Amino acid sequence: MPLLAAHALTLRYGGRPVVDGLDVALPEGKVTAIVGPNGCGKSTLLRGLSRLLAPAAGQVTLDGEDVQRLPAKALARRLGLLPQQPTAPEAVTVEGLVRLGRYPHQGMLGGWSPADQAAVERALELTGTGGLRDRLVDELSGGQRQRAWIALALAQETDLLLLDEPTTFLDLRHQLEVLDIVARLQAESGRTVAMVLHDLGQAARYADHLVVLTAGAVAAEGAPAEVLTAELVEEVFGVPCVVLPDPETATPLIVPRARRSRSVAAP
Repeated sequence: MPLLAAHALTLRYGGRPVVDGLDVALPEGKVTAIVGPNGCGKSTLLRGLSRLLAPAAGQVTLDGEDVQRLPAKALARRLGLLPQQPTAPEAVTVEGLVRLGRYPHQGMLGGWSPADQAAVERALELTGTGGLRDRLVDELSGGQRQRAWIALALAQETDLLLLDEPTTFLDLRHQLEVLDIVARLQAESGRTVAMVLHDLGQAARYADHLVVLTAGAVAAEGAPAEVLTAELVEEVFGVPCVVLPDPETATPLIVPRARRSRSVAAP
């Protein structure tokens, strides 16, 4: 499995460092959740790892190779990215969108192969979007649209998949559907997945490995049960809490302490 790693990585926006001297490696064949307070550099880190943002210092390597030196098409055959707010071409169907994931595998002479179609069918099946193949992407609900974009990323058939806030703007049911797809993908194929999440309970439930960021640096990383302590949550997020075992999964469940008492009127 490929190893994606950042080495003394500094990423800037407008001259201001957002990620500063960061070292991190994605565990191979595992799901990593990148968490932290707003503005700490989570999405910026993912953009740096995927080469959408060039380093101001340091480097990102894929199997020891500097990703800045890899040809774009070669990188796209090894690393898939679902950005935070992707934009679909106008009037494209779900199947048409998913077929775009095969672009990195097309040769100079083009030609749609049975292997290309098989990859599209697998991606549609895994994400449950086969019944939507002829629908226009613009007409889909938020959850359906997100699954279609994930199908595009899966059709690339990369061993590495990066997802930037894949549950944003989705209701709870659709959040869980998306995260279940990620879990099934990793379990069936052993792919390396990294995703930016806001919900610590979901991160603990679905990820094998957590990277906790604060102010552009790594505050902690490791297995959720080792990382998510009441002390860390209060230090990084400023939220006093207790950490309990999730009654369904036994993974860490964050319960914020009440900020004020509430009286409940008698019926």
